Amino acid sequence: MGYRIPEETIESIRRSVDIVEIVSEYVQLKKQGRNYFGLCPFHGEKTPSFSVSPEKQIYHCFGCGAGGNVFSFLMEMEGLTFIEAVKRLAPKANIDLSHIDDRPTANGTETAAMIAAHNLLKKFYHHLLIHTKEGQVALDYLLSRGFTREIIDQFEIGYALNSWDAATKFLASKGFSLQLMEKAGLVSKKEEDGSYFDRFRNRIMFPIHNHQGETVAFSGRIVGSGEPKYVNSPETSIFNKRKILYHFHEARLHIRQKQQAVLFEGFADVIAAVRAGIHHAVATMGTALSEEQARTIRRNAESVIICYDGDRAGVDATLRAAEMLAEAGCYVKVATMPEGLDPDDYVRQYGPERFKADVIDASISLTAFKLNYLKKGRNLQDESERLRYIEDAVKEISQLNNAIEVDHYLRQLANEFSISFDVLREQIKSYERTRKKAQKKIEIPRPVANTKLLPAFHNAERMLIAHMLRDKEIALTVQNAIQGAFNIEEHRAIVAYLYAFYEEGNEPDVSSFIERLPDSHLKGVATELSMLLINEHVSEAELRDYIQCVLNYPKWQMLKQKEEQLREAERQKDYKQAAMIASEILMIKKSLHSISSSFGRRGIDG
Repeated sequence: MGYRIPEETIESIRRSVDIVEIVSEYVQLKKQGRNYFGLCPFHGEKTPSFSVSPEKQIYHCFGCGAGGNVFSFLMEMEGLTFIEAVKRLAPKANIDLSHIDDRPTANGTETAAMIAAHNLLKKFYHHLLIHTKEGQVALDYLLSRGFTREIIDQFEIGYALNSWDAATKFLASKGFSLQLMEKAGLVSKKEEDGSYFDRFRNRIMFPIHNHQGETVAFSGRIVGSGEPKYVNSPETSIFNKRKILYHFHEARLHIRQKQQAVLFEGFADVIAAVRAGIHHAVATMGTALSEEQARTIRRNAESVIICYDGDRAGVDATLRAAEMLAEAGCYVKVATMPEGLDPDDYVRQYGPERFKADVIDASISLTAFKLNYLKKGRNLQDESERLRYIEDAVKEISQLNNAIEVDHYLRQLANEFSISFDVLREQIKSYERTRKKAQKKIEIPRPVANTKLLPAFHNAERMLIAHMLRDKEIALTVQNAIQGAFNIEEHRAIVAYLYAFYEEGNEPDVSSFIERLPDSHLKGVATELSMLLINEHVSEAELRDYIQCVLNYPKWQMLKQKEEQLREAERQKDYKQAAMIASEILMIKKSLHSISSSFGRRGIDG
C-alpha cells in the first residue's frame, strides 16, 4: 500500500466532480453569462472578481491572479497536498481509494495523521462521557445545564478521564507516534524523563472542527472547581484560530439559505443558540474576529448579527468586529445582551424562545447600537449632557455613506429631542467640509495606476496561447512556425508543457493540462489565458499576424540597439563603423515582415 494513485483514476475523479459545486462550498457564486462569479477566497475584496468556468472546469481571479482546477483549488484553500486533495474528492466521484492507503497513522502525511488522531480521540472521549461510570458526573453536569442528549451527540461532546495517560496509551495503541501527538497538541512531554502524558484530564471535551468537518482541536472545561477553568489546544499546523469559525461546518448551509450569520464569542454561546433553534450560529476561537474570519462570513452571507456579551469588554469587541465585517462588505446588526449575562446564561435563565425573540430577532442596526452606546452614562435630562450627546450622535451619523440612512437617523434624532431637522442637516454638512479640509492637508500623492496597454508582442503571445489551449491543430501550426520562440519567460514554459501534453495524445482540456504545470503561478497565468475572449474560428491571416509579431519583436529590439550604436558611431566620427552598422540595420529591416493586423497598427515595436 502507498500513496500512488493511477493517472487514469485521478483523471476520472477530475472529470466526475463539478468544480462549481466544490467552489460553492467555500464561495457564494452567482451565474453571469457562461461563468459564475463571487468574492475571491484568496484575497480580500468587496467586488467579485473570482470566476469559475463550468465549461472548462477551472477558476481564475482577475484580482490576485490565482487560478487552477478543482484539485489546486482545494490545495490552496485547505493547504492540502495533491494526493490529499484527490482523496478528499474521490467519494464525490464514487471512487474508492481505500486500497491506496488505509493506514494514515503509519504511512500518511503528518496532517492526515493529526486529523485522524483528533477524530479518533473525539469518539473515545464521547464514549467515555455517554457509556462509562467515570463520565457520569460530567454527563450529569451537562444535563443540569440544559444540555440534551441530542445536543451532546450533535456537538460530539466528550469527557477526558482523570488520568495522566489514558489518552496517551489509547493513541499509542492505535499506532500513532507520540512525538507527533505532542506536535498535534494532544499530549505533553515531561522534561525530566521525556515521557508523555495527557494534555486533557478530568475535563468535558468540546471538539473543534475545521470548515470541512474534521476535528482539529479541543477545548476542555474542568469538571467541578479548579483552575484553569478551560484548557484549549495550542495552535498547530491543522489548527489556526484566525482561520476557523466554530460550528461553521454545520452552519454553512443555514447561513447561505438565510444569507445571514449570527456571530458569538465562544462555543458555549453557539451551543445555546442552536438549542434555541438558531442554526446559523458561529463563533470565534476565544480571540478577536480576524480578517480571514470576516472574509469567510462575507463569502457566505450578506448580513451578520453580532451577539457578544453586554459588558464593556463585549461592547468594545462588538464595535471592533462590526468595523471589520463592514469593511469586508457585510451589513451588520447587533443583538444587545443585558449587562452581566452572556447568551448561554440568558438561555438558561429565560429560555430559548425568549432568547430568539427578544435578543436575536430584536437586533438593531450598527448605527442604532452606536447611538444607544453614546447615551450610556449620560443624564439626558441635563441640558449640557443632552447637547453633547446630540453633537456626538450627529458626528456618528455623518460617517455614514448611505444618504437614506443619514436622513433616517437625523429625523429620528430631530423627533426625539425636538430639534430642527434643517439645523441637524446643516451640522452634517459642516462636519463634511471640515473632514474634506483635513483630508486635503494629509493627503499623500499616489502614483497614477499604469493603464498602458500591453506591448503588441505580449498581446500577440497571449492570444496565440489562448487559441493553442483550445485547438490542438493551432498548437501544431505554432509549434512548426516558431517552436518555443516566445519572448515572455512564463509563456515559453507554458507552451513547452502544452506541446508535451498534446504529443502524449491528449485532446484540448485546460483543467487537465494545468495539472501538468509545476507551480501555482504558471497555473494562474494559464487559466487567465484560457479565459480570454477570443474568436472561436481564427483566420489564417490573423494567426500569421500573431506569429509574425512574436518573431519580429527580437528584431525590433535589435534594430533599436543598432540605431543607438549608429548614433554613437556618428558622434565619435567613426564613419567606417557607422557604415557597417547602417548596413546591418538595412539587413534587419529587410528581414522584418510587414504586419497589417490590428496589433501592427497599435505599434509592433511595443
